[in-house]
Amino acid sequence: MPNATNTRPAVKASIRFALLMAGASLAAAAWAAEPAPRDTTAANPLGGKAAAAKAAPGQPRLITWEELVPKDWDPSKEFKDTDLSALDDGDPRANELLMKMQEVSNNAPTNPAMNGMDVKIPGFIVPLEEAKGEVTEFLLVPYFGACIHTPPPPANQILHVVPQKGAKFRAMDTVWVTGKLQTLRNDSMMGVSGYHVSATSVTKYTGAPK
Repeated sequence: MPNATNTRPAVKASIRFALLMAGASLAAAAWAAEPAPRDTTAANPLGGKAAAAKAAPGQPRLITWEELVPKDWDPSKEFKDTDLSALDDGDPRANELLMKMQEVSNNAPTNPAMNGMDVKIPGFIVPLEEAKGEVTEFLLVPYFGACIHTPPPPANQILHVVPQKGAKFRAMDTVWVTGKLQTLRNDSMMGVSGYHVSATSVTKYTGAPK
């Protein structure tokens, strides 16, 4: 008979996976057990909802991660009748549920209004390809540890970034990414991304722009 020490982590994993599917700053804050900040910070670049409604002519629009999620998407609706606290790692239903959650997460819908927009967004780097000490392809994620230390967030919270030139950054470095955003899916070994960015620049994150 498994003891509480063995079953507790499995229950928490299920709950956290469900939270990740929300695809919003509150989900990331719940994972980190910290309150969501009002403004973008290096510790949590999701930031608040104060992104500019319109960009200046010829300038990219500063966006938040929340804008990438369709307002009518509710990933939890399929699991509302499931009591996650009643499942442990010895219950076959737990594995079935996690597989279903993974499927919902990987197929998370993107926001079509963002397609083709020139944007600027902060996030954490998950390297995919490197050459001569530079990252030439990476995923951009909204919170520290995603895809590396924790399960990947929903596809609509992962950006597949290909910079015009290699960037000298390491895994989980915090950066600003600027470029054209496309609703284009990509399946990598680190996670499924719902967006693609052809980045004109990848720069060190030094705080929210004034």
